[in-house]
Amino acid sequence: MPGPTTEVEPIEPQSLKKLSIKSLKRSLDLFSPVHGQFAPPDAEAKMIRLSHKMKVAFGGVEPVTQPPRQPEKTGTSTALALPGPESSKSVQRGVTENALVVGPTLQPKGLNSIGPSGKCTTIIPASGSSYERNYSTSALMERIPSRWPRPEWHAPWKNYRVIQGHLGWVRSVAFDPSNEWFCTGSADRTIKIWDVATGVLKLTLTGHIEQVRGLAVSNRHTYMFSAGDDKQVKCWDLEQNKVIRSYHGHLSGVYCLALHPTLDVLLTGGRDSVCRVWDIRTKMQIFALSGHESTVCSVFTRPTDPQVVTGSHDTTIKFWDLRYGKTMATLTHHKKSVRAMALHPKENAFASASADNTKKFSLPKGEFCHNMLSQQKTIINAMAVNEDGVMVTGGDNGSIWFWDWKSGHSFQQSETIVQPGSLESEAGIYAACYDQTGSRLVTCEADKTIKMWKEDENATPETHPVNFKPPKDIRRF
Repeated sequence: MPGPTTEVEPIEPQSLKKLSIKSLKRSLDLFSPVHGQFAPPDAEAKMIRLSHKMKVAFGGVEPVTQPPRQPEKTGTSTALALPGPESSKSVQRGVTENALVVGPTLQPKGLNSIGPSGKCTTIIPASGSSYERNYSTSALMERIPSRWPRPEWHAPWKNYRVIQGHLGWVRSVAFDPSNEWFCTGSADRTIKIWDVATGVLKLTLTGHIEQVRGLAVSNRHTYMFSAGDDKQVKCWDLEQNKVIRSYHGHLSGVYCLALHPTLDVLLTGGRDSVCRVWDIRTKMQIFALSGHESTVCSVFTRPTDPQVVTGSHDTTIKFWDLRYGKTMATLTHHKKSVRAMALHPKENAFASASADNTKKFSLPKGEFCHNMLSQQKTIINAMAVNEDGVMVTGGDNGSIWFWDWKSGHSFQQSETIVQPGSLESEAGIYAACYDQTGSRLVTCEADKTIKMWKEDENATPETHPVNFKPPKDIRRF
């Protein structure tokens, strides 16, 4: 016959924090010499800890036992000294108790001297005369000289002409190689050709049935190429002012267009996530450069490998081998869509713009150089660089920023002004392009206007000084 069952008391569930506090309290009750208060600090243990820290942090710092020489009357003192633990009177008399010399030699070199490692070092006397203060790390402060290049001075740019004529958003622009005219494509489905010197309309071309998103003018033939949301890519003969070829193959809107500088090859990218390579004369598609996972919205070409570089809404930049139609490299530095890229006209480098940052890469390997030192904090649709090293970026909110290419410093940040009768939200900039000399800039905007910019002739480094601070932390990506 079974015996009487004893009821087991339920265990109260306790959190990890409560159990830790209980364990800590038990340890304190066991090992604390005086209950109710913490053990007094051990001076010897503190000294051992401080001496170990000093040895690790200041291995190259050696104490000078000899007093420094008296300074000459004609020069300034070069001794770098720390006040000793027990005397402020001796410091006033010019005698130092302890002195620290940085570097392999015992001879003090003076303030901010450059040691063998190339680093600027300054020794700052510690305030107070306590023993612990002399051992603190604030007594020695190492100043590393900034290796960031100082920006060159550029004159600020000003808007000197506003051209009206389009009936829709102006989405694309391209300059003639002779620098006499430029063309713009618009959401009103027309292409207009303007005189650079006067801003007068010379010609209007019709043929697209959707907005014109890309334009390019050949420097080898009398041809102009256009691409639009209607999936069409057209070749215009500028002697007859009419379409002579059409390139069929895109499955959706065509967003960007570029001409190869040395070959008779045309490149177009669009919403079908493919960059297509066309033979200009035969209208045949040579390659379909597929690999992007979203819209290809920017493309540029070079005469040497990588000959084709594309940016996409999938946040990547791809380098393409034009011989085989294969990917050479993929850059994944951006976190947002890469809507604009610009190739430097002289250097082997290019910049890419995204909503998260503007980055600079070297070519041909695509090594990351650095980020631009400011963030425009908007969607950047347009980007251009001239030979003087002035880069311009235009954003969806109407902000137009001018940058020094070498240092990444933004020397001018301005806002475009919408034309009267437009909404404030129509201040977006969709395209930007320098002329052949790099002295004039054309921006295409959402208020249906075309604005022309030039440098301010009256500006000098004194009236517009460079307000530059080198970055403290240099991001690797």
